[in-house]
Amino acid sequence: MTSMNLVAVFVENKPGQTARVTKILADARVNICWVTIAHSGSFGVMKFLVDNPDQAVRSLQEKGLMVSRLEVLTLQAPNQPGSLQAVADCLAQGGVNLANCSGFVANNRAILIIETHDLAKARAVLEQQGLHLLTQEEMTSL
Repeated sequence: MTSMNLVAVFVENKPGQTARVTKILADARVNICWVTIAHSGSFGVMKFLVDNPDQAVRSLQEKGLMVSRLEVLTLQAPNQPGSLQAVADCLAQGGVNLANCSGFVANNRAILIIETHDLAKARAVLEQQGLHLLTQEEMTSL
């Protein structure tokens, strides 16, 4: 399986929430490999790629937080100009809409985390183009 799970935490948008959530994860000995935080007015969502999603979800729920798993695709692309455009074009030609996308470079590899409402279709389109989809284990070991 080439999809992976992010841990999404829904919190009130106020000072101290990031410290609260990350302390819970640290106390549970969960390593955070990637994070994004976004807000929409009074509330926000923190999304984490962690080494132990089961432990993360369990620990956060035990502290009364609203937590969910979010299945995403992560792919490796060449670290060069035009790579994101090539992936975006490939998905567009395949009729796949991106809900969210983020990326970074690690070990001279461009890594994209893709959220879409049609993971199966996106997976097929990307694999047809010969792009390498990363597993949860590959991502947490970057």
